[in-house]
Amino acid sequence: MSYKVMIVDDAAMMRLYISSFLKSLPEFNMVAQAANGQEALDKLLDYPDLDLILLDIEMPVMDGLEFLRHAKLKTRAKICMLSSVTVQGSPHAAKARELGADGVVAKPSGTVSHDLEEKTGDELRDTMRRLVAA
Repeated sequence: MSYKVMIVDDAAMMRLYISSFLKSLPEFNMVAQAANGQEALDKLLDYPDLDLILLDIEMPVMDGLEFLRHAKLKTRAKICMLSSVTVQGSPHAAKARELGADGVVAKPSGTVSHDLEEKTGDELRDTMRRLVAA
């Protein structure tokens, strides 16, 4: 089984780190990327069979929380917040869950976390697998 993933993050380097991480997980296939929530919403029309969206919060044009408000009406894909501001118990994490985020994982070292795989890789992988299995 191959699960289709969209990465939504305004930092091009972070999108690169996440897509590199996904390449180590053969069951996940990155099929789309977006630099903000509006661009991601527009792409939902082109990818109606997405399984998972990895979503940052702090982005220009439309942030991740606003995207969540709209996306839950337009896609069946599971949405996992992946942001430097979604630390366990934070107001941003709570708001994301309230708006329908299926999972919340914090970036380990800020907006562009080059150490994503080594510091948060296990948690992110386990969360992604749990979400698509649900």
